[in-house]
Amino acid sequence: MGGFFGATSKRDCVLDIFFGVDYHSHLGTRRGGMIVFDQETGFQRQIHNIENTPFRTKFERDLEQFHGCSGIGCISDTDPQPLLVRSHLGLYAITTVGIINNTDELIGRYFSAPGHQFMAMSSGKVNSTELVAALINHESDLISGIRHAQEIIDGSLTLLILTDKGEIIAARDKLGRLPVLIGCSDDGYCASFESFAYHKLGYRDAYELGPREIVRSTPDGYETLSPAGKDMKICAFLWTYYGYPNSNYEGVNVEVMRYRNGRIMARDEAARGCLPDVDYVAGVPDSGVPHAIGYANQSGKPFTRPFVKYTPTWPRSFMPANQEVRNQVAKMKQIPVPELIEGKKLLFVDDSIVRGTQLRETVEFLYDSGAKEVHMRSACPPIMYSCKYLNFSRGNSDMDLLARRTIQELEGDEGQQHLEEYADANTHRGQCLLKSICEKLGFDSLGYQSLDGLLESIGIDRSKVCTYCWNGKE
Repeated sequence: MGGFFGATSKRDCVLDIFFGVDYHSHLGTRRGGMIVFDQETGFQRQIHNIENTPFRTKFERDLEQFHGCSGIGCISDTDPQPLLVRSHLGLYAITTVGIINNTDELIGRYFSAPGHQFMAMSSGKVNSTELVAALINHESDLISGIRHAQEIIDGSLTLLILTDKGEIIAARDKLGRLPVLIGCSDDGYCASFESFAYHKLGYRDAYELGPREIVRSTPDGYETLSPAGKDMKICAFLWTYYGYPNSNYEGVNVEVMRYRNGRIMARDEAARGCLPDVDYVAGVPDSGVPHAIGYANQSGKPFTRPFVKYTPTWPRSFMPANQEVRNQVAKMKQIPVPELIEGKKLLFVDDSIVRGTQLRETVEFLYDSGAKEVHMRSACPPIMYSCKYLNFSRGNSDMDLLARRTIQELEGDEGQQHLEEYADANTHRGQCLLKSICEKLGFDSLGYQSLDGLLESIGIDRSKVCTYCWNGKE
């Protein structure tokens, strides 16, 4: 997915930007970038590949060269950024998070005339942030340009712009799919995805942007340049998976939501009479753990950690980009606690089940370590659609998703017409899906959180939460 952080201050704020961006490292694994502005020397920029080395270690040497009282930075799962852009709107830096599904259409509509060009990346694709900047530059001012880009992009667009006046312009996606928050200190203001990132730097909560809202920050304050819209579809996976435990979105804390989600899942299973008799409840590290704690507390079963992750060398299981190496890294990281596995009946809760590849290896690892039974629970419903708004569950085909692939194996194309029924464990088709996945991955039982249960655990107006991955509804 990705994340960003920016600050504008009465003092040099390079370290604020460095640490603020670093605190978004859980949101992406491919590129990291920083750009700082100084009134006398102008812009200084650096971008690094962070697939095999964390953001912090790549940028430590650059800090000596950076100086300035304003800047922005990003963690990106897509293109190299931030970019520095010169146009009739002036010189500015820009970083974006989101997805553009209609890139070719936009290029054909706006930039097919002679004289237009884009720098192609090695893959031949256009840098999405460069395309956004070109769309912004199509208008007569930055604010009109941002609104124009957000309206015509099929997907989502959240961004930060750093001007050559040292101002920071933050724009939340038109449907607020991701959060943007403003923090304040005695010296200035910052913009961030994650509130804990600026809390640790001495900033206080100042403001949370609404959907499609555009806000400008200076060292002396912030102001809304374009008002918030009424409609919102914030991504539910911010709470179930992406978000860091300390974070709050729309007033709801991530860790608290995950405890509540696990409790609701156990409560509903008990009501249906399908709570399994197990020795221990455990979470698939790391984001599955709080869901499991909630499940254990509600079910009355002891919470344990039958295996732990060895993270000093590979801190994130979705690194590196190569899938084969990634699977091997995930396997090497799993260190068993034999005393909590051998002869035990275990129930694991994971934040989600997407493709199922690593989960199958985890189950094999547990049985090889002596487990008597392995039951699995997903903290969200079966994922039926690849995300077209952010990078979560995004693949070449919906058939990459475990649930959709299994449905195809069960019933062919006819099954694809009954996805809602398959997603409901109370139906015959829903039971067939659970049974088939259990046989495929080696579980003794499988359960998914219901969509109603998930939305209950988030607790905000349900119409304001994006559920596209589960029900295909926009």
